[in-house]
Amino acid sequence: MSGNLLRGQSTSRTIGFFCAMFGWSLCCLVDAGWNFASAPTQEDNDWSQWRGPNRDGVWGGNVSTTPPPETGLEVLWRAPIGSGYTGPTVANGRVFVMDRIRRPEQEERVVCLDEKTGMLVWEHRYPCVYAGVGYDAGPRAGVTIDGNRAFALGSMGHLHCFDNEGKVLWKKDLNEEYGISANDRMPIWGIAASPLIYQNHVIVQIGAGNGAGLVAFDKQTGTENWKCLDDRAQYSSPIIVQQAGRDVLVAWTGDSVAGINPSNGEVAWRHPFPPRNMPIGVASPVYRNGQVFVTSFYDGSLMLRLRDDALEVELVWARVGENERQTDALQSIISTPVWIGDHLYGPDSYGEFRCLDAKNGDRVWEDLSIVPKARWATVHIVQFPTADSSQVLLFNERGELLRGNLTPQGFQEQWRTSVLKPTTPQLNQRGGVCWSHPALTSNGIIVRNDEEVVYLKLPN
Repeated sequence: MSGNLLRGQSTSRTIGFFCAMFGWSLCCLVDAGWNFASAPTQEDNDWSQWRGPNRDGVWGGNVSTTPPPETGLEVLWRAPIGSGYTGPTVANGRVFVMDRIRRPEQEERVVCLDEKTGMLVWEHRYPCVYAGVGYDAGPRAGVTIDGNRAFALGSMGHLHCFDNEGKVLWKKDLNEEYGISANDRMPIWGIAASPLIYQNHVIVQIGAGNGAGLVAFDKQTGTENWKCLDDRAQYSSPIIVQQAGRDVLVAWTGDSVAGINPSNGEVAWRHPFPPRNMPIGVASPVYRNGQVFVTSFYDGSLMLRLRDDALEVELVWARVGENERQTDALQSIISTPVWIGDHLYGPDSYGEFRCLDAKNGDRVWEDLSIVPKARWATVHIVQFPTADSSQVLLFNERGELLRGNLTPQGFQEQWRTSVLKPTTPQLNQRGGVCWSHPALTSNGIIVRNDEEVVYLKLPN
């Protein structure tokens, strides 16, 4: 990646900003244990978009199997933040996250922090009144970094392109321009799919109707390059795969799974997957060896095979239980499963972590130790690209980080430690949750809740 983001402001100025924003005194920050110690950084393992460099939840580092001390992982820095679901992204020595400010005006905010210190580099606020959006803690989509530009998409459809210094190069009010709310097409949880960069396009899923289910904009100017599909919006972020020697955008929408030419928006194939209740999928499509898997809380699991000799798709299997408690295969909602070898792994509707045979969806085992059982219980999974690809980090909604192995024989936990406190704005139940996806770097892991962003050093 290229470009150097704006050099950090002075410590005193930044701390003063945070104190003013949140009504804290400097003494309160010190008493609360806010740590602004410096942490080293490298640029060879940037977590520049949703689920990492390749959108597949794979991280190029490694973590020791030796348990951390009882005191927990070393904290490199902490920085205050407001509420929101946006997981951190990291590039060029900077950390990006979004939140929502409610007073004195309703605003969304894009925040850029220095990766070494956690100090504020720049922020951008814009008015944003949530209308018809449930679970209104804040923005959902991760900020996508491409070279020296950052692309941020808010819950009501505000799309911004920033340069290194936080200057707005262009912006779009997609709700206004495409009539999302006017056509009764605003998803009940708002716009959530993270922007995807392909060549000169920034691609977003907005479900606006009138052929604007997905829209691609010129990343330099914001001009519309193409649009496609009349499908409703899903919360799932699309991915790019290879099929028949071509790049194909795979998008799980509110009505189907579709393969799209990312250069021009031409729909190559479309497999209907209408919801029984409403669009509710957050997990991204999972791709391996020419097959695509998606999972939905109400609608079960779907496995598709992408033909390698033509831009066509065929059903491999589909399974769904009687309801959200009596499930079949895997019925996840927020967590994106992982595909290791011949098996799929992920949490079911109430957090029951399962291993499935990828050939047919048969359950191999179920584990209730990874996250406490609860409706919509969430675990984010990060794989190590080692010879033993079963090695994973798991960040659960209780703010615990687990290191272990996922195999057909079961989950072998090596250690777990608490890294973040659950907070209630995202979900005012069970003492709150940590639902935002973490970011991994060459030096550690970055997590957030509705109060702070925390950078922790991982043992190696």
